[in-house]
Amino acid sequence: MQARTFRESLLAMLGLFFVVMMVALDQTVVGTALPTVVAELKGFDLYAWVATSYLLASVITVPIFGRLGDHFGRKYFVVASIVIFTLASALCGMASSMLFLVLARGLQGIGGGMLVGTAFASVPDLFPEPRVRLRWQVLISTAFGIANAVGPSLGGFLTEYAGWRSVFYVNLPVGLLSVYFVWRHMPLIRHHKHDGPMKLDWIGALLIASSLGSLQLFVELLPKHGLSIAMALLAAGSVASFVGLYFCEKRASNPILPFDMFRNPALASLFILSVMMGFMMFALLFYMPLLLQGGFGLSPNAAGMLITPLVVCITIGSISNSRLLPHVPNPAWIMFTGFALLGLSGVGITTLKQTTPHALVALYLLGSGLGLGFILPNLTIFTQETAGRAHLGIATAMIQSLRMVGGMLGTALVGTLVNHLYISRVSDALQSMHASQWLVPLQDPQILINKVEQGHLLAQVHAAGQNGLDLIEMARVSLVSSIHIGQMLSVAVAVLAILQLRRVPRLQLRR
Repeated sequence: MQARTFRESLLAMLGLFFVVMMVALDQTVVGTALPTVVAELKGFDLYAWVATSYLLASVITVPIFGRLGDHFGRKYFVVASIVIFTLASALCGMASSMLFLVLARGLQGIGGGMLVGTAFASVPDLFPEPRVRLRWQVLISTAFGIANAVGPSLGGFLTEYAGWRSVFYVNLPVGLLSVYFVWRHMPLIRHHKHDGPMKLDWIGALLIASSLGSLQLFVELLPKHGLSIAMALLAAGSVASFVGLYFCEKRASNPILPFDMFRNPALASLFILSVMMGFMMFALLFYMPLLLQGGFGLSPNAAGMLITPLVVCITIGSISNSRLLPHVPNPAWIMFTGFALLGLSGVGITTLKQTTPHALVALYLLGSGLGLGFILPNLTIFTQETAGRAHLGIATAMIQSLRMVGGMLGTALVGTLVNHLYISRVSDALQSMHASQWLVPLQDPQILINKVEQGHLLAQVHAAGQNGLDLIEMARVSLVSSIHIGQMLSVAVAVLAILQLRRVPRLQLRR
């Protein structure tokens, strides 16, 4: 491969810079605005699906396009993914119902999965030598930093003053910049050369979609429907698809998912850690805005400002990691520090109350951000160095995809737990207050965010001769305690991750 000049490398990396910024902006801006979005479109029962539809589509597409990028090069897949992601963002902004928004987020997830499966593996394509790659990785961390620094407050500001639809349109100009730089300056690098046409493993791709899709539906619907015949069939379908995938990939000449990677104990440990990290990360990013806005009664703008330390410190931790990694005797210690910070910060978050000083809230979120910054880049670097050049794209894609699987499980399980605990506690409290007739309007936490609906409820309660403010306060306390218990799951996962780290090998940054 011909050596590139600094200018050529910089222009190529600027394309990835804007790609990463677009994805990071979407995660932070939309997360802050989501409680307001759901409050206007109604349907709290679909609240978790706004995230899980995106995650499900991403989880399915990441390994598929990660492997295709290994064979055909990644440039054109990156361009196509930017176009899909940008168009889907515009559709999200035009959503007229929660179902429309969920479907548009699913399409956006397809673009996001293609991006993650190809863009992140493009960095080691451009810079095969790990030490050089670490220096250029700072540019990617800077993209995260800019997006994460302005994302939460920008999401809150736009939601409050320009309407929630504007938060999705932020992706449009960034998407145009991404397409320009990637199309003009990113080289097409192919590691596998084929004399004739390559037979694509479409059966493997369909089985990946079937197995992961069935698993997501099972996790999401089980709490509502219980162990019914339909749930049993869904679970059986997921297991059968996984088994079929295993045998299909063993026989495929060019498997989408080469299972020989999982026989490597080091890679298997890193894949498990990625699932755990995704569980904690998405549970935190998805439910902190609901805690601050619904539980504490903060405005979207104020909640965005409080979440800013979390997302900014992800970048600070990533940049610090790139400086520390070559000089630490055992780089796994940095990941140990990251998971410890996540666990300790999670314990602090479970103690938050409405009266907690905002500085202390920001401190806990700062610790979580630093922890994520110490983990995210290291999982990718460890995986790329362990997998080798032959499986570079699929291994990088798998670490990202499994993080999304963890996020899918985290948002679904924590969301189900929070929803059930909230309704149960509100029902018990209303019975003790002899006000059970108000259960229907209060069982949706969005009443705590939507000021218009809240005003209507307060007027009705006052007309009935009761104190509506007491009911709202009771609902807030119920929501806060429910989210606290949901976050305890993340603390338990952090402890398990620290134990799993003992199986991670010592990384050698080879020249």
